[in-house]
This record gives sequence, C-alpha cells and structure tokens, in this order.
Amino acid sequence: MERSNESGKKSKSPSWYRRVMWLIAIWFGSVVALGVVAILLRLMMKLAGMTTH
Repeated sequence: MERSNESGKKSKSPSWYRRVMWLIAIWFGSVVALGVVAILLRLMMKLAGMTTH
C-alpha cells in the first residue's frame, strides 16, 4: 500500500514582513484594548466618587 506524499505540494510560508506586520497589529490592538479598559475603569471609579485629591 502506497502512502500519499504531500511533499510535492509547495506550502509557501508568509514572508517575514507580513509576519512582522501581524505582530505589530496584534501588539497595537492589545495596547488599544488595555487603554480602553483603563479609561472605563477610571470613569467607573470617578462615578463612584473616588477621587485622587
């Protein structure tokens, strides 16, 4: 019985700059998400009457 060999298919990996762009996009998205959460927490704390002065 013969096994099918998939080495005949060329699986081209994404170029390095596409990988770097994905890395930057994911990092930027996480920074933005963290900023939104921080702003929401500050808003909720301010509405609850918590102040820094």
